Amino acid sequence: MMRYKEYIGDVEYDDRAKIFHGEVVNTRDGITFQGTTVEELEQAFRDSIEDYLSWCREEAVQPEYLDQRVR
Repeated sequence: MMRYKEYIGDVEYDDRAKIFHGEVVNTRDGITFQGTTVEELEQAFRDSIEDYLSWCREEAVQPEYLDQRVR
């Protein structure tokens, strides 16, 4: 698992495609990311969250995240 701000990403590795891919698990909004190295994956995760937060600001929408302690 990965954490950035209040968001949590769950990561898997596809050995056939040789790529890491992940999804933010504590939101109902679809936020995904991928990379071929750990460094690339970490950056893609942060970039995806920042893109989501930027979109929320532009659209005047409250960003969503689900408190993992209640799950």
